[in-house]
Amino acid sequence: MPSVLLLYRLLLPLYVLVALPSWLGKMARRGGFGSGLLERAGRYAEELEFEPAGAVHVHAVSVGETLLALKLIRVWRERCPDQDFVLAVGTATGKAVAMEKPGPGVRVVYQPVDFGFMVRTYLNRFEPSQIVLVEGEMWPNLLIECERRAIPVRLVNARMSPRSRRRYEKFAHLIRPVFSKLDAVAVQEEASVGIWETLGVEADRIKVTGSLKFDPGSGSLPTRRAEFDSMLKPCAIDRPVVLAASTHVGEEALIGRAVRRAGGFFLCVPRHAERRAEVKVSLEEEGFFVVLRSAFQPPSDPETCCLVVDSTGELCDWTAHADVVVIGKSFLGEGGQNPAEAIQAGKHLVFGPHMENFEPLASELVEVGGARRVAGESELEEVLAGMGDGEEASTDSAKLVLAKHDGAVSRTLELLSAS
Repeated sequence: MPSVLLLYRLLLPLYVLVALPSWLGKMARRGGFGSGLLERAGRYAEELEFEPAGAVHVHAVSVGETLLALKLIRVWRERCPDQDFVLAVGTATGKAVAMEKPGPGVRVVYQPVDFGFMVRTYLNRFEPSQIVLVEGEMWPNLLIECERRAIPVRLVNARMSPRSRRRYEKFAHLIRPVFSKLDAVAVQEEASVGIWETLGVEADRIKVTGSLKFDPGSGSLPTRRAEFDSMLKPCAIDRPVVLAASTHVGEEALIGRAVRRAGGFFLCVPRHAERRAEVKVSLEEEGFFVVLRSAFQPPSDPETCCLVVDSTGELCDWTAHADVVVIGKSFLGEGGQNPAEAIQAGKHLVFGPHMENFEPLASELVEVGGARRVAGESELEEVLAGMGDGEEASTDSAKLVLAKHDGAVSRTLELLSAS
């Protein structure tokens, strides 16, 4: 452990220096400046006497993890109304989402960068009763400092893509001392138990809980909004609405072409709202009249228009307005995006060849007919056209696949509430 930790501490400043320009660029695009960014270095604007000492700290890096953290905190507070929380996020967009609806008794801050002195400043200030990592990275200095202070660190909704698993197995002998410091790990599938044991987590500290993302009984279900209906009505003009969910670079044009040729209306929710200008240009080059949700005006030419939702945190409810949902990052990206909201909304579900981050769920959905997996643009067009003519994926079968994760939040809370 000492040699591995020394190497990590030598490389971390280099990594930060190399990554800093990219981080600052993302912060500028996503409105991170002025949002308390210095908290990452242990500098806080709030007076110390007003900080919630002894709270449960939940760490979430991305927007998706932040939404999961809020879901977990909401149910936890319903059961323990007097429990205080600190939600520590890793990105500007994550913080923006968290600040929209943190709920009572929740303080939102940035996670500290994993330098020892910054971690110590953070722990000295807040004195957490425990730290809950949501699907997150293992930060060695954070784990070491928490162990020294007898602060439990627990990982929930643990997942590992096949690619990450191969990498971790290869270097297990080096990273085992870090992972072994986890006090508990909640995994999504029984098949994942072995890799965490390989990484040094004792068997009695691992619990199969199911996925927080896929628990159909604990989150807010997709709900139709009158505001969204009023936007779609002058655009879709009685065409089936095909929602491209959490798209990545290049997928907007690919999916949009297929939707248009299949006779549907293209509703696009990019993964990152700050890509709005890039997405708008790419779709205009394909002949679309692009209407942005942030500056909505009824289109002058509904026949050629599409609607781009350039806002954050609305995907769930937009899903309720779709006839078909096409999952992003599954065509030109790798890993896919979460199909749970589409399943919960009872929508026909289609995704591309790359859903690695959501296996075995994706393959189970295909096997029972609850989703269609397509190889590329031409096959996507054929499937969409077929659904428009009445061919349907079995939404009931998809819900049955999801049902095995029912109760995941409750099982996770049982683990976190254990002494």
